[in-house]
Amino acid sequence: MRHKIGIRYEDKYLMERRVALIPEHVKALKEKGFEIEVVPSDKRVFKDKEYSDAGAVLNHPPLNADIIFGVKEMPIDYFETGKTYIFFSHTIKGQDYNMPLLQNVIDKEANLIDYECITNEQGKRLIFFGRFAGLAGTINSLWSLGQRMKIKGVHTPFEALTQTHHYDSLEEARSVISEIGEKIKEKGLPEEISPLVIGITGNGNVSRGAQEIMSLLPVQNIKPVQLEALIKEGNGDSHVVYQVIFEEPDLVKRIDTSKPFELQEYYEKPELYKGVFEQYLPHITVLMNCMYWDDRYPRIVTKEYLKNNWNSDFKMKLIGDVSCDPEGSVEITFEGTRIVDPVFTYNPQNGSHQMGFEGEGILVMAVEILPSELPRESSIAFSEALIPYLPALAEADMNVPFDELDIPAPLKRAMIVHQGKLTPGYEYLQQYL
Repeated sequence: MRHKIGIRYEDKYLMERRVALIPEHVKALKEKGFEIEVVPSDKRVFKDKEYSDAGAVLNHPPLNADIIFGVKEMPIDYFETGKTYIFFSHTIKGQDYNMPLLQNVIDKEANLIDYECITNEQGKRLIFFGRFAGLAGTINSLWSLGQRMKIKGVHTPFEALTQTHHYDSLEEARSVISEIGEKIKEKGLPEEISPLVIGITGNGNVSRGAQEIMSLLPVQNIKPVQLEALIKEGNGDSHVVYQVIFEEPDLVKRIDTSKPFELQEYYEKPELYKGVFEQYLPHITVLMNCMYWDDRYPRIVTKEYLKNNWNSDFKMKLIGDVSCDPEGSVEITFEGTRIVDPVFTYNPQNGSHQMGFEGEGILVMAVEILPSELPRESSIAFSEALIPYLPALAEADMNVPFDELDIPAPLKRAMIVHQGKLTPGYEYLQQYL
């Protein structure tokens, strides 16, 4: 049995240009005898002709394919009985806004595999865009800092940057940032933002992407415990950028202080912990939020804290909310922003949001689909991680009971719905439907 593979048109976001499977890998599958259909798209980073040259058949919906790949959520009425759909469904936290989508997959007796759940036996994700979210988010945030300070009459080297999606490649953006780094080493930064402190939360792929961009600047790494002294004692150097990485022990502490912090306990019983991160906010210029969060965990930035502590002299100028959980870890992120309208200013005094760089308060960059600002590089890396699993998936019999389903183990672990039923690892989602 060989299933036909389909690649759909991304219709959730105007600027979504990524694809799960690139033409090079379509050609490799075609050479192995697999059939591939691709819905034409005038915005996809890889052109229709590249796919047809690779051997794919261009076809408008509905696709005849049995296994259909996308990137972001598919429309609720898209699913057909017996077909397999692979995309980021954003359902595993029981997200209210996507429960109708999940219910429709179930009602149609279809199969759903979620990229976010494709892991090895240790639970480590194998297929992801996270690094590119960190890359694009940090480029955007440094650009946003330059624009925000310019409006306030302070000129910085970051004015040389533009938003990530305007660059033809990641390398072009890296080159500009490297030049900015040389200017900082040579001439220093204006006193209005010196010492420049960039705080990065998390230690996963997103955080590493952020650190990759920061490494192009003259970075000096310091520990969270060194922050207060650096700011209060005025020992900062304007010719460097101070980078602080915050991990879980810096974000929370045990409510019962007689017992030490234990990472696994925090993951399993976060109710035993309280947030302590806000003590660092007055000493950070730019906060890059790059960590995983769900609503069991304490927030790292709350409206209440900012209302009680923010003033015009507050050091923090910008939050790059790469994680982008609306009203989540950064409570003032009221929604994910669009690539064409990427920032807003939050006024802590009255709780209002104003799109753009103007206004009193803290600037927030919270683009929801950051990897799509680097569509070619992110699609290539994603497809390279995905392609090894596809031949076995495309040859599997999907009509057998789930226990007998013979597909690669990482994909089986990521199958949320099989033949219209929640699989054993995801039966907990029934309570949200």
